[in-house]
Order: sequence, then C-alpha cells, then structure tokens
Amino acid sequence: MAGVVAAGDKLTAQAGADILDRGGNAVDAAVGASFVSFIAEIGVVHLGGSGIAQIYDPAKQEGKVYDFFSNMPGLGYGVIDHTKLDFAKTTIDFGATTQDFYLGRGSVAVPGNIFGLCQMHQEYGQLSLQAVLQPALKLASAAIPLDQFQASTCKLLYPLYTHTESMRQIFEKDGKFIEADDPLFIPHLAETLKLIIEEGANSLRHGRLAKALVADQKTNGGLLTRRDLAEYEVTTHKPTRIKYRGYDILLPKPSSSGGVLTAFTLKLLGYFNLPRFRYGSSDHLQLLLEAMAATGRARLHWDMVRKHVPLEEATRRFLQDEFVADFATVIMNALMRGRPSRIMVERSGPNNTSHLSVIDGAGMTVGLTTTAGESAGYVLENTGFIPNNMLGEEDLHPAGFHEMPPGERIFTMMTPVVVLKDGQTKLVVGSGGSIRIRSAILQVISNVIDFGMPLQEGIDAPRVHLENRILQCELGINSASIDDLESLGYAVNRWDKRSMYFGGTHSVGRDDAGELTAAGDNRRNGAVAYSMVNNSR
Repeated sequence: MAGVVAAGDKLTAQAGADILDRGGNAVDAAVGASFVSFIAEIGVVHLGGSGIAQIYDPAKQEGKVYDFFSNMPGLGYGVIDHTKLDFAKTTIDFGATTQDFYLGRGSVAVPGNIFGLCQMHQEYGQLSLQAVLQPALKLASAAIPLDQFQASTCKLLYPLYTHTESMRQIFEKDGKFIEADDPLFIPHLAETLKLIIEEGANSLRHGRLAKALVADQKTNGGLLTRRDLAEYEVTTHKPTRIKYRGYDILLPKPSSSGGVLTAFTLKLLGYFNLPRFRYGSSDHLQLLLEAMAATGRARLHWDMVRKHVPLEEATRRFLQDEFVADFATVIMNALMRGRPSRIMVERSGPNNTSHLSVIDGAGMTVGLTTTAGESAGYVLENTGFIPNNMLGEEDLHPAGFHEMPPGERIFTMMTPVVVLKDGQTKLVVGSGGSIRIRSAILQVISNVIDFGMPLQEGIDAPRVHLENRILQCELGINSASIDDLESLGYAVNRWDKRSMYFGGTHSVGRDDAGELTAAGDNRRNGAVAYSMVNNSR
C-alpha cells in the first residue's frame, strides 16, 4: 500500500487517493480532496471558508502548520454603521436545543481557504494545480447525487440554505428542499475553479473573484474590503511539540486555541497511569471528565494571558509543567475524595467543520481541517462561491459582534494533530465539532496510545464530552459507570444514539507492524481510500 486517505465523504477520500495514484504527494492529495469536499460535503464546508493544516515531512523530521483561518474584515472601511449591515438572525432547531446564528454580507470574515490551499500546493506539491483540482472541476461540471449525510445536514440548516434566492437555486427543486440522491449542482462553480487553476491565490487577492466579492460586499452591506484580501497572509509556524507516553505530539499554535488546550489536557493525563484504568470504568470516565473540567478552568487563564502577552510566550507559560501540575493536583484530589471539582461553562463555536488526513508512500503526512461556519446564506453572483458566516458566530466574538479590530485573526478550536513515534507518523487526527474537537481528538489519541486500540476501534469507541457542566455520554458508554458518576454528584446525559455531536475524527496512521492504516468516523460520514501506486520520493 502506497498511501491512505481518510475524509468526510467517499468522493473526497477517493479524490485524494486518485491524486496519489497519479504521482501526487500527500499535499497534492490533501489540497485536491479539500476542493472536492466543498462540493461533496456541501452540508458542512464551503469554498468561502477557512482552515488550519499541518504537514509532517519525515525526510526533514519537521512539522509545519499552515494557518489560513479567517481575519476580521474592515481594513480601510471606516466607522461601521450597524444599521446598514446585512446581518440577519436565524434560529436553528437541533432538537434538544436551539441556537441563533447571523447571516448576510455582514457575517462574512476574510475567507482563507483559497489562499492557504494554493500556498500549500505551491510550496509542497508535485503535480500541477490543474491536475490537483481536476477531480473537483469534474464534480462541479455536472450534477451529482446528494449524499444522505449531507442531505440530513442541509435539512438541519434549512433556514440558512433557503435564506436567499441564490441558495434556493441550489437547494430547492420545484419548491421542494433537496433530499438524498437528488441532483446537486452549483451554477458557475466550475468557472470559478478554472479561474483558480489559471490564477491561483491571486484569483481571490486581486483577480476577478476578488473584485466580484468586494463589489458585492460594498453594495449589499458587508465589511470586507479590497485591502482585506490584498493584505491577508497565510501564517506558517513550527507546531507545538509535547511528549506523551514516549510519543511526540505535534499540535498547531494559535490562531488554534484548540491546539494549546489539547496539549494542556494531554499533559494533565500524563500525570496519571491511564493504562492501569479499566477502559470505560467509572474511574476512567471520572478522570476524563475532570481533565476536561480542569482544561475549562485553565482556559480562563489562557484567554486572559493571550490578550496581554505575545502568543509564543503565552503558549510557553500556559504549558509550563509548574502551571499544569497545579491543575493535576486538583484532579487527584477530586478522584481521591470522590466528588466533583469546580466546572466552568465554556464558549462553543462553529459546528460545521470537516477534517481529512493523508499519508503518502514517502511518509509525508497532512492533517487538514476547514470550516465555513454555517455559511452566510447566499451565493456570490455568477461564481458558485458560498461565503462563510464567521462574524455571525456569537461564541467567536465574546466582546460583541463586529468589535474585533480589522485585520486581526479570529481564534478557532480546529486542531489537526500529528503523533510521532521515533520520527515516523503513528497517527494523524483532527475533527469537526466546535469545542467537541478537543474531546474527540483527546479520546482517539488516548484510545490508541494508552489502551492499544487499533485505529478504527479507537475511533468507533463511544465518547464523552463535558459541556454546560454536564457529561454527555454517547450510546455505548457503560451504564453502570454512568450510574457511579451520578452517585458522586456529577451531572450526566445519556445519549440513545451515536451522533455527529461527538465529532468526526477521520484519521490515518501506522499500526504496530508499521503498515499504513486509515479509519473514517461514521458519526460524520467518514470514508477511506487507498493508493496502490508507490509515490515515494
């Protein structure tokens, strides 16, 4: 086997494997698959979103993070007149709860996907951009049947996907909302992909797509300006590296708060001999719960220090052993006394996110996570380009909507992670799902490393997540263990099903024999595909 891909749809995964078969490397495959995801996974991601990626090159023994998350727009805009913004509230009914989102041109942050993906390809790719985007161009040129999972997600977000006539042209047929197996076609998207092939990132920086987006924003009550696109930068950095049970864990730095907080939780678990816990026991669940609660309390410190200290220094202080040890002591006391520690309520963020993972024949590794929020509820005229609504996510803007300075990077929980053993990739994992990203990644890493589970078993294992002071317990968690937690005073909620709420950790890695392996998370339609062509360099 010469390469593996795991992603949020079979078309996405197969596109990546096909690119590997044609001689592309892991970056070619990840970039090409990501562009396919903007069609095949239209219920969760769009071209007009943004993302975080991590590349690990075993030949150089180094990782590199590409941060192309959204900036706050408005450079050169002047004073905001909120009465003139196209910024409309809509409510989504998730069944157990409802949540408000804001749509329209005033919800659109600077989109980073095209910038980031094109730069990754330019710096690491082996094939031409035309070859890499060919699978997406083929899908965009004709209608494809809408997948069942994507149809269900679109239906959940019905108010957003029918918000304007331009969206209804895609998601309604003869007045009926699109269903599974109905033909999906995004008018003009193929022309936009051809433009990207011709102009690369310049299409969105100074080219025709940029001009169309800026003109639409100016005319229809948005904040995004020509300067926002011209001055946007993809930032790159070496990942944060921590040790865990003899493995090296590589995590992105901010704007990924998720990377810093996941590193903190792993360092906490490092104080405990988890392999001695019986998997799924009340002791095991209590430790996971208390580690999540401790990270929630620590997040208050993180949110404060990052405002006043350079991010590199803030990260170093936050992950210092002395700081982490204080929180580990509180966990030990909670376990010994058999009663809960203090639990904070954490802000959530965008749920509509997708992740893909790739390893090629040379061992080059890519983890790539993208999001568009829920979308801004419209399509840019004559482009097929659906913008994000990252300014309409209340949890991303605790100081208030449109209060962040123009040009400033918005923080995200997206966290593509690479796990190494002796310089070789053991595991690539990331997830969608707001603050559940961290708990999903944490449990997959622990399942594989601490409990020795094969990758698919580690992903399929039922998960827990602490939110709003309640431990959410997915179907399959030991009922007696949950009873024990309740008797100790913990609030729990038993789920009667597996759910996308608990993330989508589409992952690749190596098993104990060193063979490549891949696993899709069926909570979010996970799929895998394999390349048999040896593309080692």
